[in-house]
Amino acid sequence: MKVMKFGGTSVGSAERMQGVAKLITKSGEPTFVVLSAMSGTTNSLVEISDYLYKKNPEGAQEVINTLEKKYMRHIEELYSTDAAKQKTREFLKKEFDYLRSFTKDTFTSFEEKIVVAQGEVMSTNMVTNYLNEQGIKTVLLDALTFMRTDKNAEPDMPYIKEHLAEVMRQNKGYQIYITQGFVCKNAYDEVDNLQRGGSDYTASLIGAAMGADEILIWTDIDGMHNNDPRFVEKTDAVHQLNFEEAAELAYFGAKILHPTCVQPAKFAGIPVRIKNTMEPDAEGTVINNELVRGKIKAVAAKDNITAIKIKSSRMLLATGFLRKVFEIFENNNTPIDMITTSEVGVSVSIDNKANLGRIVDELKKYGSVTVDEDMCIICVAGDLDWSNVGFETLVTDAMANIPVRMISYGGSNYNISFLIREADKKQALQNLSAKLFN
Repeated sequence: MKVMKFGGTSVGSAERMQGVAKLITKSGEPTFVVLSAMSGTTNSLVEISDYLYKKNPEGAQEVINTLEKKYMRHIEELYSTDAAKQKTREFLKKEFDYLRSFTKDTFTSFEEKIVVAQGEVMSTNMVTNYLNEQGIKTVLLDALTFMRTDKNAEPDMPYIKEHLAEVMRQNKGYQIYITQGFVCKNAYDEVDNLQRGGSDYTASLIGAAMGADEILIWTDIDGMHNNDPRFVEKTDAVHQLNFEEAAELAYFGAKILHPTCVQPAKFAGIPVRIKNTMEPDAEGTVINNELVRGKIKAVAAKDNITAIKIKSSRMLLATGFLRKVFEIFENNNTPIDMITTSEVGVSVSIDNKANLGRIVDELKKYGSVTVDEDMCIICVAGDLDWSNVGFETLVTDAMANIPVRMISYGGSNYNISFLIREADKKQALQNLSAKLFN
């Protein structure tokens, strides 16, 4: 069985939903489908929650009414029979009445997660009703019955595998199985979400739990490109990536995929293929455990980076100095992207400035601190094992006319990264494309 995931833009209108239905029924084989909320819906639900936090039920009601009208219009465009229209209309009326019920009581983060989850509930019901109207034997499975996180907010894989198997045993014989992406229960049986990776994560977890043949991530671009098409002309979709290469690119700016979402598929040895709903015949990008030796695959960029340098000739060689530095970032819930060291200093980069002031104040106990903002990380991914003589020279030659603040190489066999000014990003990406791919 294949697992297919469709994002918000793929189910963003009645026409798109009909297109999704054709894609998932094309092979005629049993298929498990994970759907996101219709594009724009989650933003509206977050806005509703924001009004309710601020104790403004009138503002929330206005957004609910606007969203309801939008969905009711989709009914007329999506279905051809009165029975399907009426069934979906009644379902949506209950859904929006349910959203209105939150305007009457105390609103907390618990209620917010329930509200935000309704986008996926609505999209999955609408597509299920459409497929059944078309005579396709389809069942909707509630993700909350099998998708759960543990006390560390990580997916509870044994629970997911056991309960999904039971749900599938209870629903044998269907051609299409549909469920919600993103949403889950937590260890305390509360409605929650998977946070990182969202619906992609759901698809990967389900694929791994079921031992699927392949996981297809359907999106609005024909795979992961070898550079950012917004800044570089004539980029190409990469035909194949190793899971490690894909994770590096995703972490360092290739937003088409979240770096953690393919980990379950990686460990289960299940290939993930990224496909374009607008161009379904395009090959896309397949991500698997195979590594093509001696090849640089792609370039990605990550914006809004801040570099922090701690200089201390008195402390750096002292036992425990680096531990103290890292503990400051850990205590302030701030991950480090890159790190370089010398005899008298250490430089790190971060992408979250929320606690920057407190971090700098604490670092000043151990040395002089300088901060560079508006920086960008350029990541080059591929087979960059140190034994590939000349590969790092090829990459650095492309950066010859770009001021580089930091370089990270050797921490992974799959990437070399440069920290530069955001103002130089476009030129750097273009230089790398010209040198590496053209």
